[in-house]
Amino acid sequence: MLRYVMPQTLTVVVDVLAWGFFHAATGYAAHRVPAAWLDRDRWALRPGRFEAGGTWYRRRLRIHRWKDRLPEAGALFQGGVSKRQLPAHDLDGLLLFVRETRRAELAHWWALSCGPLFVLWNPPLAAGLLVAYGVLVNLPFIAIQRYNRFRTQSLIERLSRRRSPHEQ
Repeated sequence: MLRYVMPQTLTVVVDVLAWGFFHAATGYAAHRVPAAWLDRDRWALRPGRFEAGGTWYRRRLRIHRWKDRLPEAGALFQGGVSKRQLPAHDLDGLLLFVRETRRAELAHWWALSCGPLFVLWNPPLAAGLLVAYGVLVNLPFIAIQRYNRFRTQSLIERLSRRRSPHEQ
């Protein structure tokens, strides 16, 4: 394995650069996912029963108190959409926001899934810590995207019910 070849200092530098690369690469890959593919909740994005339409995140994690303190990089790539605030308050803007929460959630799931690669060049304890880092860094962002998506989908449902028949 590479861990026997690289000095410890170099291994740390490679680890830091690798996490940076994994986050940038998965973010870019998610940015390139076609919008049509993000129009519905697919396998990993489907709501769980325990989430109760997002109320679990609010009650158990108190997510509404800390979510705005974390960085947001949705507009990092050209054509990307920041999720710091709604792009528009009409139905199209809300649907765009929901789609972009799916995109961001995918990016964080993909980044988290890169964690086991650290086993290839790190001793077991360091690899375990680096995998744990990946989980601890990405899960809060996944939770934020799910919470925001559930709240926005609820708003979309209410707006759709209010629309008159001739508008539909």
